[in-house]
Amino acid sequence: MKKIKKREFQSSELLQSLAKIYHFEDKLKAFEIKDFLKEYLDDTLFNEINDIHLKNKILTITIKSPLANNDFRMKKTFFLRKIQSVVGEDVVKEIVFLSR
Repeated sequence: MKKIKKREFQSSELLQSLAKIYHFEDKLKAFEIKDFLKEYLDDTLFNEINDIHLKNKILTITIKSPLANNDFRMKKTFFLRKIQSVVGEDVVKEIVFLSR
């Protein structure tokens, strides 16, 4: 493995430090959660997700279909624990499912 010089950064480290400076860390975490859900859910269920936002440790997921929204709400605690295991318990404290 190549040794990193003092002034060299890996792209992920650079992106994280820029996110901290410009206050868009929540956006990066939301993308990380979206990637996790894409891998975890099947395509039909993932396609029901319209939007994902993270603000003040509250994850808001907008669902297209009211039926799928009800399914997600019934499994809210399960999804919260799964997401917390991926991004950390201190990042997401609550999940809100909204119907579009």
